Amino acid sequence: MTTGVERLFDELGHFKRFQACLYFAAIFQAISCGIHYLASVFLVETPKFLCDTPNITDILYGNHSSSSLADIWTHYTPGDGPVVVRTAGGDQWELSPCLKALRLDAINFQYEFFGNKTVESCGGFVYDHSEVEQSIVTDWDLVCEKEWLAKLSQPTFMLGVLVGALVFGDVADRIGRRPVLMTTSLCQFIFGVTVAFTGNYYLFVVMRFLLAMVSSGYLVVVFVYVTEFTGNKVRTWTSMHVHAAFAVGIMVVALVGYLVRVWWIYQIILTLSTSPFLLYCWKFPETPFYLMAKGRYKEAQELLDTMAYFNGLPPTLKVSELKDGCDGALLKDNKQSGGTAMEVEKRLSILDMFGSLKMAGRSATCWAIWFIGSLGYYVFSLGSVNLGGNQYINLFLAGAVEIPSYLIGCFAMDRVGRKKTCAPALLLGGVACMLIIVVPQDIEVLAMVLSMTGKFAIAIAFGLIYLYTCELYPTTIRSLAVGSGSMMCRVGSVVAPFCVYLADIWIYLPQLIVGILAFVIGILTMFLPETLGQPLTSTLKEAEALGSKPRTKIPPADALEMNQI
Repeated sequence: MTTGVERLFDELGHFKRFQACLYFAAIFQAISCGIHYLASVFLVETPKFLCDTPNITDILYGNHSSSSLADIWTHYTPGDGPVVVRTAGGDQWELSPCLKALRLDAINFQYEFFGNKTVESCGGFVYDHSEVEQSIVTDWDLVCEKEWLAKLSQPTFMLGVLVGALVFGDVADRIGRRPVLMTTSLCQFIFGVTVAFTGNYYLFVVMRFLLAMVSSGYLVVVFVYVTEFTGNKVRTWTSMHVHAAFAVGIMVVALVGYLVRVWWIYQIILTLSTSPFLLYCWKFPETPFYLMAKGRYKEAQELLDTMAYFNGLPPTLKVSELKDGCDGALLKDNKQSGGTAMEVEKRLSILDMFGSLKMAGRSATCWAIWFIGSLGYYVFSLGSVNLGGNQYINLFLAGAVEIPSYLIGCFAMDRVGRKKTCAPALLLGGVACMLIIVVPQDIEVLAMVLSMTGKFAIAIAFGLIYLYTCELYPTTIRSLAVGSGSMMCRVGSVVAPFCVYLADIWIYLPQLIVGILAFVIGILTMFLPETLGQPLTSTLKEAEALGSKPRTKIPPADALEMNQI
């Protein structure tokens, strides 16, 4: 006997015209999430800079001489000696990024000087505007002793992502998916534009924090929204390809960053790029399952009739039939799990995920996959601009490489298995990243290929871990398992910017760290049980038995349906 959930999609279609239109409309706004998550790559870009000295008439740098700093920037390399300048008053200064030295009793104007100097800190800065016309760094002088403020902006944004996921996930269960999608979309537009007009750094960070909250809220709820409108047969593909929309957002950032070099104009254009969503999001319906869960049966019936009409089907499906089916399924599940108050209480305890040595190892491995998936994803995305070559092409490729990864991931996980897709992906990502060690720094193309290979592999593991976690745990703690894994994911996203900053020590150090972790976690993943073709478990005992003894397998066609939740 089919449940009410299965019957709805059997009767109205798993992904027919109504669901397809709604799906593509909903994930269009997910592009903006990718945009705002990665926008800081160019918002806080730091160009070459030196201490400022007024009335410069002559300049020396190595064998190069000029009367304008604009002619020196192409030759200047930070750390390879100072830029020597002479002012209209005859003073000679040695300019470095954070210090300047006045030559005492200098007679000849030459690059080498062995006399006494007076060193002082910079009173102002001059920037190379050939690549970056304006960023928040150049506007607010976030360099030298203020450099940490620029580097703090992305971790602060990721902290907002963490808070938003916690807040809006709960709010969506209380007031509905539709109001949250509408509110977060509108706030994304408002906060996104407001960021462009902040007059100081601290207001900028506050607005970006709020923007992160609503962007994260939309991304979390849109996964639930599309899941509740699409059937089991396509749910793997539809959920995975919300990530693809996020990847498109990364590519948009690269394109706009290349075309627009003024940060506040860049921010406005990025925000406006998905603003058409506001014109039609108010037409979004609430999901049928939320309406039925809240007892709004009349609205649910109207929605079912509308779905049938758009899909070219007769409106014969009644809410009462779905309600009876869902109630029956819930009753059956309750009987299987014992139906006691103690079982319900246990479902809320995270300790049950570590109730035995076997489950503790499984939970630790799952958390590690969530963590490295998020850490690797953002390290590769945020750090792609540091790999040499054209930073705009690098970031564009970092987004583009995700599209085939999700296609291959969907295909592989439904045919060779979840574990046999996740473990090799992590191992491949680890090996690719660790090979960067032997790449000479002047061979930028090979380093970029290896980095993109790592991003491709990590994206596969990151895309499938949600579904894999659902299948590894029983009904009583499944939501808790996914929720705790998602928390580890957010921790990874907060740590990622700090990891990227290690490129200041060695350009490939972030990729090396991700590679080692991915390789170790890939080995641990091989000890997880395979869940492809296995029915979902209802009790901890059944879940613990996964992979340890033969269980009744279901045919591949049915497995695709039962495993997609």
